[in-house]
Amino acid sequence: MAGTTSSGEDGASTPEELWLTSSEQEAWRTFLYATTLLSDRMGEALQSDPEIDLTLGEYEILVRLSEAENMFLRMSELADQVVHSRSRLTHTVSRMERRGLVERVRCADDGRGRQAQLTAAGEQMLVRAAPTHVRSVRSLLLDVIGHDDLLELGRILGTTLDEGAPVAVGCPAPHQKDPAPR
Repeated sequence: MAGTTSSGEDGASTPEELWLTSSEQEAWRTFLYATTLLSDRMGEALQSDPEIDLTLGEYEILVRLSEAENMFLRMSELADQVVHSRSRLTHTVSRMERRGLVERVRCADDGRGRQAQLTAAGEQMLVRAAPTHVRSVRSLLLDVIGHDDLLELGRILGTTLDEGAPVAVGCPAPHQKDPAPR
């Protein structure tokens, strides 16, 4: 059959072979389907509340800015942290800027670049949205697979990332005694 390897059904394909085994294909498709479905459902949880109405990407931008020193990041650094193209981030930040959640200002360092700054309204939105987001992470993932498997999933996926990938939990903003749940 086209698209299969000569390896046994339960065996592993090799880098020299072009195709994945049936079990590898199924695992890959499960990964794609599950991650897309989880992202969609977590986004729906945030968007379904008219008091919040954030996409998952917008929520992550608020989180990253809240964890950054002085609550701002260069647009290029923010794009890298949330895995957006520069143009996609610009579009998203423009939408968030119209809502008063962030503002773009010239970089103090060199005056040439732009940085996104979290506003007071953005901080308030994050405080409102965090419980909804955490509940969706719990109900859709943590409560389903359990604590140990979640940590194992993170470990496994972490092996696919470059060293220094921006996945560590940031420090709370200096004015906060305890970090808000993310």
